[in-house]
Amino acid sequence: MSVWTIKSILSWTDAYFSQRSIDSPRLTAEILLAQTLGLRRLDLYLQHDRPLERQELAAFKIFIRRRVAREPVAYITGRKGFFKEQFKVAPGVLIPRPDTETLVETAIGLLSEMERCGRQARVMELGVGSGAVIISIANACKGHLYFGSELSLVALAMACANVKAFARTSVALFRGDWLAPVTPQPLFDLILSNPPYIPSADIESLAPEIRDHEPRQALDGGADGLDAVRVILAQAGERLLPYGRLILEIGYDQKPLVKSLAQGFNWVAELDFIKDLAGHYRLAVFKK
Repeated sequence: MSVWTIKSILSWTDAYFSQRSIDSPRLTAEILLAQTLGLRRLDLYLQHDRPLERQELAAFKIFIRRRVAREPVAYITGRKGFFKEQFKVAPGVLIPRPDTETLVETAIGLLSEMERCGRQARVMELGVGSGAVIISIANACKGHLYFGSELSLVALAMACANVKAFARTSVALFRGDWLAPVTPQPLFDLILSNPPYIPSADIESLAPEIRDHEPRQALDGGADGLDAVRVILAQAGERLLPYGRLILEIGYDQKPLVKSLAQGFNWVAELDFIKDLAGHYRLAVFKK
């Protein structure tokens, strides 16, 4: 029986993934093998000639089959790096994207400005998913009050687990459909969300990792992708304090639609759009 070392199994898996058009085949092989062996990726190279035991090979083969079936790497490993942490994720919970770090950075900028003015803000995230966004913001700006809502019980449980593991200040989470459970009175300085904004007709053309594995309710934004945006805009005006802001992540081509939509809400005094690192309009910032 041939002996598989770390080096030889990585080379074989790299080729196997490449033949099956798996994205970043070498990197994926390294991440999955490191997860199997309980090592850092660097350790794979430091121990490249280490032979794998039978049970390690069996466990790694299971990971390979799951990835070839287009299950996202984050679901296989149970972790996804976002901002400064490796957050827990699982099937039924939207995987945090690098694009959404623009939302975090924008919120941190606004809250840091409030801190310099000696203000303590109330911050609310709608649809927290894994909790990665609100936890990242709270850890960066600890002097404020943080709240989050989530309709999915699966996602809410994961967000609570991430708060317990990673939050370095209080973050209060509750179950709710956007702002519906919140009393309609001015309470928040900042409301933010990464709502579902993909048009329904575009869902089938998504990569199978997304289409077949991630929760559809966190992706599907209705006919034009803006169903959730309409609901949030309708609810946010009464719940924002004077001069408060609502920040929403949007699709790269949705700026004209969002701009037109905002004109139907009298509470919106100002509307700005912010680009992500790729140069796409990624955020809509509504000021009361």
